Amino acid sequence: MIAYLIGTVAEVSEDNIVVEMNGMGFNVRVPYGYGFKVGSEIKVHTYTYVKEDAFQLFGFDTKDQLELFKKLITVNGIGPKGALAILSVMSANDLRFAIYSQDASAIAKAPGIGKKTAERVILDLKDKVKLEEINELPGQLTGSSKAATEHFDAARKDAIDALAALGYGVSEAAKAVSRVTVTEDTTAEEILKNALKFLF
Repeated sequence: MIAYLIGTVAEVSEDNIVVEMNGMGFNVRVPYGYGFKVGSEIKVHTYTYVKEDAFQLFGFDTKDQLELFKKLITVNGIGPKGALAILSVMSANDLRFAIYSQDASAIAKAPGIGKKTAERVILDLKDKVKLEEINELPGQLTGSSKAATEHFDAARKDAIDALAALGYGVSEAAKAVSRVTVTEDTTAEEILKNALKFLF
């Protein structure tokens, strides 16, 4: 199928663009608010959706967003339209934070996505989406032993839980914790203390 398109934006509507290349125009469904401009040269990573009565292309700025889209449509009750709605209101990183921190309310802000469906997204994807996949995440440990990594993950989760107990949203807490630079010896208390600096 079509992996990506490189061409010129010929038309733009709320959730669709037409990409012109080699004398042909391709209709591509895109998340709301992407800000494509007519006449601009773009590369769009695409997913081809085929049904008995439909053949549609869904397009994304990055391969990362495309991969999350493909994960989302594996969730029961989430079709391409629902997945596109989620990625219209959340960046790839924000979605990972929401899944990691089990913040169904953040996902449910997407049009047409209710609380139960958002909870299903978290349940189905919690083992497929890792916080460590977040781009430019300083709070990662690289090249560490399995025991050290498990200690770090547990300390980070304890810090997020503590921030949530203080009244911060779980996604907000996870974002703050992810910004803390750590070593193998960093404790949950130290992570918490430093994360608070990013919340004031």
